[in-house]
Amino acid sequence: MTGLPAAPPVVEPSHEWGRLDPRMVIVRPLNEMLGLLIPLFAFVFLGNGEPWRIAVSGATVGALILYGLFAWLTTKYRISDTQVELHKGLLLRQRLAIPRDRIRTVDLTSKLGHRLFGLTAVRVGTGQQERSPGEGVVLDAVTAAEADRLRQVFLQRRADVPADQPADEGTPISTLDRRWYRYAPMSMSGLVTIGIAVGFGMNIANELDLEFSKVGVVRTVFVWVTHSSLFTVIPAVVGVVLLLAVILSFLSYVLQNHGYHLNRHADGTVRVRRGLLTTRSVSVEEQRLRGVNLHEPLLLRAGRGARLTAVTTGLGRTSGSSLLLPPAPRTEADRVTAAVLRTDDPPTAVPLTRHPARARTRRLVRAIAPNLVLAGALFLLAAFADWPDWPWATATCLLPVSVLIGLDRYRNLGHALTDRYLVSRSGSLDRETVALQRTGIIGWKFTQTVFQRRAALLSVTAITAAGKGGYTVTDVGEGAGLALADATIPDLLHPFLTTTGSPPPPTHPTADR
Repeated sequence: MTGLPAAPPVVEPSHEWGRLDPRMVIVRPLNEMLGLLIPLFAFVFLGNGEPWRIAVSGATVGALILYGLFAWLTTKYRISDTQVELHKGLLLRQRLAIPRDRIRTVDLTSKLGHRLFGLTAVRVGTGQQERSPGEGVVLDAVTAAEADRLRQVFLQRRADVPADQPADEGTPISTLDRRWYRYAPMSMSGLVTIGIAVGFGMNIANELDLEFSKVGVVRTVFVWVTHSSLFTVIPAVVGVVLLLAVILSFLSYVLQNHGYHLNRHADGTVRVRRGLLTTRSVSVEEQRLRGVNLHEPLLLRAGRGARLTAVTTGLGRTSGSSLLLPPAPRTEADRVTAAVLRTDDPPTAVPLTRHPARARTRRLVRAIAPNLVLAGALFLLAAFADWPDWPWATATCLLPVSVLIGLDRYRNLGHALTDRYLVSRSGSLDRETVALQRTGIIGWKFTQTVFQRRAALLSVTAITAAGKGGYTVTDVGEGAGLALADATIPDLLHPFLTTTGSPPPPTHPTADR
């Protein structure tokens, strides 16, 4: 028939052994040195100028270059019709082979050193949980074009997958909006960065016998702090820390999420691309997607924001590999949830069944008890060990905060069951709402402590091969917990209940009041 477009070419696997790009001999040491740049600078220039410092630094650089060279010489890979093979290692030789039908995700990562040379690292994810980031098949590095070709080959499930797709392929689900930058300070990443930087700096100073108090600017600040009252110093320090936290949080948000795009592709995958200096592209098979996890830390929740991660098999433990949506408005998170899961209404927004009042008592006790024990211990130390009074007084003043946290934890407890998903919510400082596909649940785990038994409560964990491996409905009534499990996967519990002589659960899960 004339007038029809020609059939697209097919991405074919390569049966010959291939090697990584030779430029990785430079790229891998470069990436390692970028991480060691500050320590090496401090080691060489902040000491007393001893020649051995320069010699040690040079030897470190030389070792990194040799490491990159040997890694390139000893690594090769091959993709056959049925499996992916990888041989690597010099002293410890490894030969990995994974079936192609076990591949679940493909992660393309380009650090700054990779981007300078147009290279990309390819990580293949399977259903197996990785114990460390270096496990599994990782091709570090290949050209960007080869990485995209490998992504298509690894995720190919039929013979008509096109080899060359336009750059804007796929249906957009979500794209970065600059107004989302206002959520950056609410992620607390700036405070974490400050803490890490301060600890790292103090450790370097201690190792190199540096005295920052003798440096001009630092000495001026030190003198001002020691000669000023606490009512002046504390607000100033808090203000500076908050300002730095806001700036660092904003920079971190931009570096991690610049150019964010979430698209659905014709090969049955959803693909997330983001990053400024280090770019990442993670492709997840939709048929392996078991649900989503909606994260709402306290500050982000106060700003009506949230972030979204995928509950799926095959993703490694590399930070951010499961991210579907960076901190954004809660309404956007619900919309992306519905779009990714192909539902009319987002399961993360359904009304939840409240847990019994006995769960509130447990939440309060668990929130107050640690603070109360700490205050008591500090009081005894002040009374018998000449400790100052302000620590136990501060801990005592925080007791009302613990009460509020306990009440908020109870208020956030809840669960629901839709036609396709089990939904559970818990947490206060970091509230999580998990929507787990019912067909992805492979078993149940019922946990009941001594205190839960006295309160007729239990925790029900849905076991799955995806994500964390299990998601818990905490402190639900005994009858409601059994009914929830039975309604989620009908008839799964009946053989066990019959064996133990326990009565079957009611038909519909209801909360025990």
